[in-house]
Amino acid sequence: MKFALPLLFLITFSSVQAQSNIDVLHYKYSIELNDENDTIYGRADITVKFLESATRLEFDLVQPDKRGKAMSIVDIIGPNAKNAKADPGLRICQIDLSQKTAVNDTATYTIIYKGIPADGLIISKNKYGKRTFFADNWPDRGHNWIPCKEDPADKASVEFIVTAPQHYQVVSNGIQIEETNLADNKKRTHWKEDVPISTKVMVIGVADFAVNLSGTINDCIPIYSWVYPEDRDKGFYDYAQAAEILPWFIDNVGPYAYKKLANVQSKTMFGGLENANTIFYSEYSINGNRQSESLLVHEIAHQWFGNFATEKSFAHLWLSEGFATYMTILYMENKYGKDTAIAMLKEDREQVIDFGKRNALPVVNNTKDYMTLLNANSYQKGGWVLHMLRRELGDSIFWKSIQLYYSTYGGSVADTDDLRKVFEKVSGKDLKQFFKQWLFTAANPNLKINWSYNASSKRLTITTEQLQKGDAFQFPLEISITTSKGKSSVQKFDISKKMETFTLALAEKPVSIIADPSISLLFEGTVTENK
Repeated sequence: MKFALPLLFLITFSSVQAQSNIDVLHYKYSIELNDENDTIYGRADITVKFLESATRLEFDLVQPDKRGKAMSIVDIIGPNAKNAKADPGLRICQIDLSQKTAVNDTATYTIIYKGIPADGLIISKNKYGKRTFFADNWPDRGHNWIPCKEDPADKASVEFIVTAPQHYQVVSNGIQIEETNLADNKKRTHWKEDVPISTKVMVIGVADFAVNLSGTINDCIPIYSWVYPEDRDKGFYDYAQAAEILPWFIDNVGPYAYKKLANVQSKTMFGGLENANTIFYSEYSINGNRQSESLLVHEIAHQWFGNFATEKSFAHLWLSEGFATYMTILYMENKYGKDTAIAMLKEDREQVIDFGKRNALPVVNNTKDYMTLLNANSYQKGGWVLHMLRRELGDSIFWKSIQLYYSTYGGSVADTDDLRKVFEKVSGKDLKQFFKQWLFTAANPNLKINWSYNASSKRLTITTEQLQKGDAFQFPLEISITTSKGKSSVQKFDISKKMETFTLALAEKPVSIIADPSISLLFEGTVTENK
């Protein structure tokens, strides 16, 4: 209902803490688009539960600045809501309440607004010159076009009801429950997602599309390809690989949480964006040669890690991006063999070392500049951490841990310590040092390995020195030793100090000594003979 009270509406800067008194349960967005201009008309019906007694609640929504691009509040309706005009240029919709709420009260607030999105909803022309509308919320850009609580830990069900000219098709999260032609050559399309998701992966795509059913998994999960009509044949062929990828994750990780999967050619600013069950790919991802297979695997992996099992905050982004990176390697290893995985791991290791030389940062990073988290720490180093866990604990314990993590935190949120505790529970090992050094330390091991051979005593001496700043890393180090007779052996040494010396009996002088022959350790280093 609408209260006939004086409008009091205050705008201040956003903070997650200022929104901590509510848990958003459901968003229902009604969006009207047109071809005459870039103005959108919106209505947001937001259902919340109060986690504490409150006289105020807040949503993120950018107000118009001097450029005029952003949203203007037209009206706010809701229990005891008092509304007023907004101050320009800020991103908080602050609603004061005339009566104090009780803990666990639920209420629905309606925000009616309009404006030209400065970001978040990309209104432009695609590569064929056709007008398109594509949401691009990640990481916290949704407030540019929808009122919301932009916290990855606050997950809610969502509906999008889009009214647009009839020539457009609309794709969104969940399942389509209505498509109706209206007067004035308009069409209403209604999508509904019942599984709670973060705002970072809520999405609409509005364009001229060719749509194809690529396959159905387990007789209940349809997989669709949505591509520009001009790319129909190539796009359907490239995106059809999703029907091969999805079952691998179901078999190895756990059930798929959603009722469909759509792979969508789009105007996202990213190569791919893992919107829940409605993945957006760059419009240039299609070439008809299936060269984007690893991209598809990565984004589909996010449906498990990032979307259903979600990081508590962006500081733990590696639980999303590192998982997707390593799951891609595991999928490619399963399909193409170990050599493919080794090549990917080597390339990723080089990127991690190079990034670490330029940026002394830990993987778990509390920066508020979320875009800077799209780096080799979150992706490749996160993936390497999982790889080292797998090598140290073995395949069986690794996969049992992954499956337990997903079954425990699927539909919820987790942080790095939550993952550590799962691996400790399954393995029976204390992994605090492992997680501390690899994820909370701004360094990587830099090894100087020297060796010498004493022909008289027939002893090989190996000295390891860790050159990186800070404390010593602790890890198992494999060294491959090959003699002139072609005999090879692999020795494993437990490294725990900045400098250590090991000796072992060897019948003849080595002709080759290689550190980490099985590609199991994230490090840089040299191996040199002392002469």
